[in-house]
Amino acid sequence: MSNFITVNDINFDEEVLKSETSVLVEFGAVWCGPCKRLAPILEQLAQEVPNLKIVLVDIDDSPVTSSQMGIRSVPTLIVFKNGEKYNTLIGLQPLSKIKSIL
Repeated sequence: MSNFITVNDINFDEEVLKSETSVLVEFGAVWCGPCKRLAPILEQLAQEVPNLKIVLVDIDDSPVTSSQMGIRSVPTLIVFKNGEKYNTLIGLQPLSKIKSIL
């Protein structure tokens, strides 16, 4: 998933909350099987919705942000618009479901 920006506790506010475009954030972990299966779905989403910024947050590398966002399960997808949470999905989801929350 090299097309996506990886963010952490240090740059989350700048890359997500201050973004001028909508942002889809995947909270996941390298050990998470469903997160790995979500990767090609997000790749396809990036091709179909090119103006959407997609960022990845590893919960183990970003415990402060993960806690602030209330992450209890991975993968968790959160859509941010104008710096505010807009929609959330928990667990592995099909492309159509992810597109429906944008």
